Order: sequence, then C-alpha cells, then structure tokens
Amino acid sequence: MKKRIGFLSFGHYQPARGSRTTTAQEALLQSIELAVAAEEIGIDGAYVRVHHFAPQFAGPFPLLAAMAARTRRIELGTGIIDMRYENPLSMAEQAAAADLISSGRLQLGISRGSQEPALRGYESFGFIPPEGSTDADMARSHTELFRTAIAGQPVTMSDPKTSGVSRGLAIEPQSPGLADRIWWGSATRATAVWTAQQGMNLMSSTLLSEDTGIPFDELQAEQIHVYRQTWKDVGHTHEPRISVSRSVLPITTDEDRLYFGGRTENTQDQVGVLNGLRSRFGKTYVGEPDRIAEQLAADAAVRSADTVLLTVPNQLGVDYNARLLQTVANYIAPALGWEPNLAYAP
Repeated sequence: MKKRIGFLSFGHYQPARGSRTTTAQEALLQSIELAVAAEEIGIDGAYVRVHHFAPQFAGPFPLLAAMAARTRRIELGTGIIDMRYENPLSMAEQAAAADLISSGRLQLGISRGSQEPALRGYESFGFIPPEGSTDADMARSHTELFRTAIAGQPVTMSDPKTSGVSRGLAIEPQSPGLADRIWWGSATRATAVWTAQQGMNLMSSTLLSEDTGIPFDELQAEQIHVYRQTWKDVGHTHEPRISVSRSVLPITTDEDRLYFGGRTENTQDQVGVLNGLRSRFGKTYVGEPDRIAEQLAADAAVRSADTVLLTVPNQLGVDYNARLLQTVANYIAPALGWEPNLAYAP
C-alpha cells in the first residue's frame, strides 16, 4: 500500500496578535503558495477545510482551481464540504471545472458537516429538510444527486421547443474519473459501513462521535476495518482510498518551542460530549521529530490508512508551514513507509 502524506488547512484568518493571515485574502493567497511549496517538497496532497459563517475557508472551488493552476502533481482536496449547504448541480459544475483545470487531481471529501456558528445556517442558503426528515438526510440526498450529476447521468429534460426533441440532459462540463474520487467524512463505525455500501472513499478525522473506552487510534482502526470488510462484502471491484487526520507539531527550533513547547505534556486523547453524543478526540503529536515518528508508526489507524492528512497552523504563514512540512518529509514520514512524490504528472 502506497502511503500518502497531505496537509489540511482550516484557513483561519483574523487580526489577532502574531497572526500572519489577518484577512481572508491573505489566507487564500497563502494557501496557494503553501500548495506550491508542498509540491516542491514532495508532499502528496493539499486539502482545505470548509466552514460557513466563520473567519475561515468557505466555498472551496475558486481556491482549488487557483491551486490547480499553480501546481502539476499534488492532489487537491477538501476535508470536508458540508453537503447540507450545497446545491448539488451547481456544485457538480464547479467541481468538474476545477478537476479539469487540475487534470484530474481533485479528491473531494464531503459529509453532513460539523458544528457551525450559525443556527441551521443551511436554511439561510435556501435548504430546508423536507417534513419528516433531518438535516443529515438532506445532506445524503444532496450527495446522491451530486454523484449522479458528476457521473454524467441525465438530471433534467431538454425543451422540445428549443431542441426539437425530448431527451435527458447531463450537467456540463464533465470530468471523467471525478466520480471515483469522492470521499465521505465518517465519524462512526456505522457511517463507515454506509460509506462502503455507497462506494465512496473513507475520510476519518481527529474526532469520532462515539467512544468505547479504547484509545482513539484503535477505535479509528476498528472503523477502517469494518469499512474495508463491508467494501469487500458489497463486491466493489477497485481498491478504496482511506485517510485519517492528525495534528503533528514537530519542535526543532526556538520558534517551535515558543508556540508549542507548552503542549508537550498534554498529548492524550480527550473525551467529551458533542451534539449530545459522547465523543473521542485524537491527541496532538508534539515534540522531537524522532519521537513523533515512533508514535505515528505505532498509531493503529495511521498504519491502516493509505493517506495521512496533517493539520497545519495556517495562521503562522507559508514559510513556517513549509518548514514544518519539510521536517515531516525529512524525519517523520519515512518512518511510515512514505516516499516523496516528485514524479511529474502531466
């Protein structure tokens, strides 16, 4: 199994003391530059988080298209897009356009989404769950139509007065292969089973909205196991992709110690209640690179997944995060069986 390493940016921006992304423009432009720098290092993926009504990244496709235009081989993705907020057909058009610009490098993580600052913010976007259904049901319904659209299936009928015939019409443009590069953000073993049944790749983060008392990495490894078993049982003919996210903060300089040195003693899983559910949060890997390499190599879910997404402190700027990724590439990722992605992909 080829091991891939990517970075995941939340795109935070605010005029806070010490922040190097004080505006939305700075956060966006710096993310493009970080994708370029990461590709030069040999990092496999540049992923962005999507939130609404918050000072961080929202609609991702202009940013993904800009990143695509400046790079040649690095995968470009999301982790994740909240499908409660999306018009499936408009999203399908934008996603296909961005994928064509990237020459087929888009890896789209989608899901029901996470907590947002707004109360039922998706209703402000014009989406209200039908009577008798939930916002989660609506997210899955939007997902079904989106996947139908990017697969090239008809989603409306032609007007005989204009075309002379009545026939099904698909959205344009189409980007062949995009339908196989959709990931579902799963926070439980049950949704991992559903994801496999749907034939989507699995994206699991540093939060699971269930807790059985075992360490986070072992619980996440169980999630990956049931996903793979279901994938096999359903009879899908190709190998799925699986990603996990980790917060990794190597300390090699005085600047690193200034920002993160105080966190070296607080590196345990956390358990709490989120949306009324007892949830388990993964720990932060912080410290000397060789020690982090040992810990990640022993992480059960990291071993099981083909892709590891590293959340970066984007407000510290491009130079800081490029150096962080270089440290990971030099001293941490090789312990996971990773090799730099330096081969040109046209």
